[in-house]
Amino acid sequence: MNQQTIPGGCHWSGIIRRGTTLRLIDVDGGANAAVLFYNPEEKLERYNMADTLKSQHTFHLTKGHACHSDMGRLFCCITADTAGWHDTVCGLSDAASIRQKYGVARYQEHRNQMLRGGLDGMLIELGKWGLGLRDVVANINFFSKVTADETGVLGYQAGHGKVGDYVDLSFVMNTLVVLSAAPHPLDPATEYRPGAIGLTLIDTPPQAEADCLRIAENHRALQNTQTYYGEAAL
Repeated sequence: MNQQTIPGGCHWSGIIRRGTTLRLIDVDGGANAAVLFYNPEEKLERYNMADTLKSQHTFHLTKGHACHSDMGRLFCCITADTAGWHDTVCGLSDAASIRQKYGVARYQEHRNQMLRGGLDGMLIELGKWGLGLRDVVANINFFSKVTADETGVLGYQAGHGKVGDYVDLSFVMNTLVVLSAAPHPLDPATEYRPGAIGLTLIDTPPQAEADCLRIAENHRALQNTQTYYGEAAL
């Protein structure tokens, strides 16, 4: 078992191997884990928000859902979830929104207490893998709940994330995971206090993906993934 904590406002990336489950943990409550997925063997293949949502007839993600690539394959299944709702449509905070909401605190003066947005954190991590701004697509914001009213106005649900909440991502494809722990772009908090994200790696238990494979589109996407690895008939 491997464990690591990403402080609030910081960022992380790494390759998670198929057959492995990555547990994201809201360490202090109220955290936001902005996440993107890429195929490390062909990085033009990445998480596709539209296919993920329409194939599962949902607006948010939770246990029993899967994360689809733009090549019709699965990166991972959500196999456990105590938070129950994860935002899929609101994107990342950026330097301008952070400056407008919280003011300015640069690394030159404030070092690790600097104020950084989600986009900047993502770009730092993407650069480590030869990727950049053109590779930023619609991301998932784990532990953040955003709902839409009858007129379509989006509302951030403060207090959704609780201390110790976790979500398990069971990977069926080798995946480059890129994460930022900066505030959600709709978070109404007036102080910059993003929560820490805990990471734990474990071997995926047998049959852990069974719930998400009850959705026909997920099952077909898994077959595409197995074919990619030479494990299913063409």
